[in-house]
Amino acid sequence: MTGLSRPGSPSDSPAGNPASPAGGGSGWQVHLAARPAGLPVPDDFALVRTTVPEPAAGQVLVRNLVLSLDAGMRLRMSDVGVPLPLYTVGAVMDGDAVGEVVRSASVDLAVGDLVHHGLGWREYAVADAARFRRIDDTAFPTVSAHLASYLTAWVGVVDVARMAPGDTVFVSGAAGSVGGLAGQIARLKGAGRVVGSVGSPAKAAHVTGRLGFDAAFDHHDGRHADRLREVAPDGVDVYFDNTGGAQLEAAIEVMNPHGRIALCGALAAQNGGTGAAGPSNLILAIGKRLTMRGFLTSDHLDRAKQAHTDVAGWLRDGSLTLDQTIVDGLENAPQAFIDMLGGAYTGKVVVRLPKQTRQATVVRGGGGGANR
Repeated sequence: MTGLSRPGSPSDSPAGNPASPAGGGSGWQVHLAARPAGLPVPDDFALVRTTVPEPAAGQVLVRNLVLSLDAGMRLRMSDVGVPLPLYTVGAVMDGDAVGEVVRSASVDLAVGDLVHHGLGWREYAVADAARFRRIDDTAFPTVSAHLASYLTAWVGVVDVARMAPGDTVFVSGAAGSVGGLAGQIARLKGAGRVVGSVGSPAKAAHVTGRLGFDAAFDHHDGRHADRLREVAPDGVDVYFDNTGGAQLEAAIEVMNPHGRIALCGALAAQNGGTGAAGPSNLILAIGKRLTMRGFLTSDHLDRAKQAHTDVAGWLRDGSLTLDQTIVDGLENAPQAFIDMLGGAYTGKVVVRLPKQTRQATVVRGGGGGANR
């Protein structure tokens, strides 16, 4: 486990959190203030204090402990051509979070339960108990580990790309929250060689060192297909695509016949720029009989139990690294999100809510460079 969210850390444990506000109390939320054009800026967000109601019958009040920041959230901030529901301007944003039930009017959840849910970007969440899933706080080394993107990575490698033992696997965005796990899962499932593209030499060293990739290259350095051939001289059998654009085009050029492509993300296009151009060589996909399949994690929730079992086992025996960047304080979430989109961090970016105050700083980051 990397980062500062260590087992037994008081700030990563529900025991250290303050009590919930009384009825009519208040809590902080992050609202979308404006739809960004290109990379978001601080003025696109607003920190708002709002009233926290008492839970009605069948509801619970949850104090969030850790919140997830995900690159895919950018796709919901403004229309960049991806058919996803947009955040509402002037309203609180949402995202994955883990919190503690502090008041309950439901027979299904009790005070003290730890829950995973989709009402992040806020201190307190009040909703029907059915919107929260109780989690076992002993299953993973830390509370924040429950926000890892392991299901997306596992499904993409195992079900979508149908990776077979001995395959050469290429992962773009390899230093990111999904890419880093996808490469490791491919290795643990028997890949013959795992290579990745990243946004800086420091990140290349990170994924080949800490995360165990066989090789990696900086996608800013030279023609993508040429660099990919250097690290995968025998071609690529599986491509886990987190970027689209030029890197997808390069993968198609280098892939072996009957290769499989799992289309997971669109880092090259998510800010509405010109990086989405391509691929222009789809004729090769015909000749090579390639399979390209887009997927959403939400379509594969039936696989969550198996993925969880695999990941928990790998964490116990130390064969899997959950790479995380921890940011303290809800008010720092917007800037951390902006920095994440710019490639400032490695691994999963998690916002940790403080025990007593809202004073906060970024406490761990990764190497610089864009598009992970």
